[in-house]
Amino acid sequence: MSVSANKLPRVGITIGDPAGIGSEVVLKALAQFSRDAAVCLPIVIGDAAYLREAAAQLNLPCDFKTIKKGEMIPINQTEPLIYDLENISEKIVFGLESATTGRAAADYVETAVEMCLKNELDAICTAPISKHAFQLAGVNFPGHTEMLAALSNTEEFAMSFFAGKLRVVLLSIHVSLRRALELVKSDRIVELIHLTNREMQRFGIEKPQLAVAGLNPHAGEAGMFGEEERAEINPAIEQCRAEGIDVAGAFAADTVFWRAGRGDFDAVIALYHDQATIAVKSFAFGESVNVTLGLPFVRTSVDHGTAFDIAGKNRAEHSSMNAAINLAAALSNQDKQKKKINYANSERG
Repeated sequence: MSVSANKLPRVGITIGDPAGIGSEVVLKALAQFSRDAAVCLPIVIGDAAYLREAAAQLNLPCDFKTIKKGEMIPINQTEPLIYDLENISEKIVFGLESATTGRAAADYVETAVEMCLKNELDAICTAPISKHAFQLAGVNFPGHTEMLAALSNTEEFAMSFFAGKLRVVLLSIHVSLRRALELVKSDRIVELIHLTNREMQRFGIEKPQLAVAGLNPHAGEAGMFGEEERAEINPAIEQCRAEGIDVAGAFAADTVFWRAGRGDFDAVIALYHDQATIAVKSFAFGESVNVTLGLPFVRTSVDHGTAFDIAGKNRAEHSSMNAAINLAAALSNQDKQKKKINYANSERG
């Protein structure tokens, strides 16, 4: 079943680890859904019985239409609905991660990807999963990003964060800091600059201006504080500039994210996980959105984790889920428009 081009984008929302705050932030976000001002059709992928039980415990509404896995989404659907996998058969205790919750969370992601690849969804928005619960369930992925890439047979991909004017793309993700430093190599940086340039264009920025953060203090200070900039990072930048990409750096990491936040650059290449996430979460925690670049569909996510310590207590802030849903819809629309333009150009050519 293809998604009609004249309909609102269909965003599949996975509820994450059932023992975490995923159900709470999703239900709170949907409680604010306005049919008149809707930016998308939200389709919650989870276990309907669990969601209704969680809603009752949290005193949140959950009176949405339910369809079971394999059923077609009604063509005239205008209200949020639950796509019910019926995959939780035991009592879930908030805050207690387990093989059951890890397997359920993985099922939601796998189903969402399958639906996207069948054109039943336009985008995926994910609530947080537990990497430990994944491990307990025998799901051998360190996180959403790697899992989504594997499920969609995507070889070139990257984690990024969008926070207003600040967009940050990560060279490495879930590895130790020692391993992250080993991965700062010219060929990998060139590949990431190319991917970032393409994806920014895909999402509506016609001529992206990119920056690359330095690894060492003061971006190495001409080799005084480290050789990576001169040996690996700057040659990659120079190669990409010679190929026509508007990229600059390496810039000292203690100022480049601030500069991007005020609009000097469309995206910053960060060289390891925390270099990116400290900047983003300091700049806009609760409002930034995790976006996976390179996938054949749009995927966004919240900028926080499962928060097991407050799960089930009706204390979770849902602003990041709101932002992630809205951005998924916006990027989906931009992606569709880009594909239409490319198709029209190919027809004329």
